[in-house]
Amino acid sequence: MVAYVIAGIEVTNREDYWNYAEQTVASAKKVGGKFLAKGGPQAVIEGPAPDRHVIIEFPSREVAETWYQSDEYQAILPIALRSSNRTVVIVEGYE
Repeated sequence: MVAYVIAGIEVTNREDYWNYAEQTVASAKKVGGKFLAKGGPQAVIEGPAPDRHVIIEFPSREVAETWYQSDEYQAILPIALRSSNRTVVIVEGYE
């Protein structure tokens, strides 16, 4: 069953954050990740929302978790943590 990494992000240092964001696409693609949304225009229709949303589809929850824990992703994660406030979840798809 597919799974989605969904992130709600408030960028606090744009230059630093873009350095991180540029690297996430290649690392996710290596394990079958596909970006469905990456900070595009949004219309908030209910409740508070961060400035940016990212949705990445993975073949399974296990693959998503493996990607997140990978050495490659963990090497760039500190950039995201110091240049943004964010919430990241993995949600399994619906069959």
